[in-house]
Amino acid sequence: MAEFRMPSLGADMEAGTLVEWLVKPGATLRRGDVIAVVETQKGAIEIENFEEGIFEGPVAQIGTRVPVGTPIALIRRQDEPAAAVAPGAPAPPAPEGPPAEAPVPPQMAEIAAAARQRPEEPVPLSVAPPPMAAETAPERVRASPAARRYAVDHGIDLSLVEGGGPHGEIQLRDLEGMESRPPTPAAPPVEAVLQPMTGMRAAIAAAMARSKREIPHYYLAHRIDLTEAEAWLSNFNTRRDPAERLVLGALFVKAVARATRKYPEFNGHFTDGVFRPSPVVHAGVAINIRGTGLVAPAIHDADALGVPELMAAMRDLVGRVRAGRFRSSELSDPTITVSSLGDRGVETLYGVIYPPQVAIVGFGMPVTEVRALEGLIGPHKIVHVTLAGDHRVSDGHRGALFLSHIDQLLQKPEAL
Repeated sequence: MAEFRMPSLGADMEAGTLVEWLVKPGATLRRGDVIAVVETQKGAIEIENFEEGIFEGPVAQIGTRVPVGTPIALIRRQDEPAAAVAPGAPAPPAPEGPPAEAPVPPQMAEIAAAARQRPEEPVPLSVAPPPMAAETAPERVRASPAARRYAVDHGIDLSLVEGGGPHGEIQLRDLEGMESRPPTPAAPPVEAVLQPMTGMRAAIAAAMARSKREIPHYYLAHRIDLTEAEAWLSNFNTRRDPAERLVLGALFVKAVARATRKYPEFNGHFTDGVFRPSPVVHAGVAINIRGTGLVAPAIHDADALGVPELMAAMRDLVGRVRAGRFRSSELSDPTITVSSLGDRGVETLYGVIYPPQVAIVGFGMPVTEVRALEGLIGPHKIVHVTLAGDHRVSDGHRGALFLSHIDQLLQKPEAL
């Protein structure tokens, strides 16, 4: 009997909440079957099975928050006998104590918590205003009509002026030459509105803080001429329906994935003080989730896919991520990340490595520059590409060769 444990869906995950079981006891499972949905700080994630067998039944119940590595179900091998408890047998007695409450939506939980913190008080139907103390009228400043007009025109506070009249009244000659206004009282400070981090933002912050604390980053930047890539892309797309057309991002991901074949030190995981290069390239693609944060699920075997197949995989991945449903394997096994902010107008992007990966490649917005090529000066579309590498595994020399090889691959897009 094998235990199916709560998988780790990233370096920043400590636990997940079971939302739904998608299989019933007795179901036959194959590798890759989706068996449950787990809610994490990144959203609802479909959990995949990695062993063939019979689903014996859940160990953890819906709504339970389960730490990573804790058993949540039992899977029986095909040749194993069934469990001692036959189907339909009475369930074991419930534990003593009050019944477990159903999971409460986060918004309702916050309202309930706030209500519990405030003691209930009777609300009066009407409240009489407190009596106001009688105000003493300010003493009138003695000044001549001409002095008063001058004070108004020049913004002078008469209460600050000493009069030179026979009985101390302020006269015009006492004000002549006085032009300055008293300082305007400062506006009361505006109280800042606190904005606590969302769950996903907190998860991103924890992972990035760990990355900058543990990984010795180095950064390189390179400029790539996209003239050949754009010409090939335009020719390819003119013969395709809109749903089958490619974007430059697909070429970027494919070039990075292919380049790791020659420079494997940028593709893999660094764990327990040891770098483990990956025999496959699962390219993590950074995707923005509107209003919440960023995730970088993997496109599996990106180096082996043709560019049209890679483009289709990217469309499918973006659609599912934006809908809030993606799979556990897509989050747990990226071997290198590719990020782009070109559609946001950013020309250069310096990424932060997502542990336990050892590299992230960033692409900016292609810009038109005047360049000399083979003795001819003309406009060329240029993209800035950057590399953040882990100095425990590689160095600037190898990083420069890696970026140069990405450049070479993009000069022959038909070969990708």
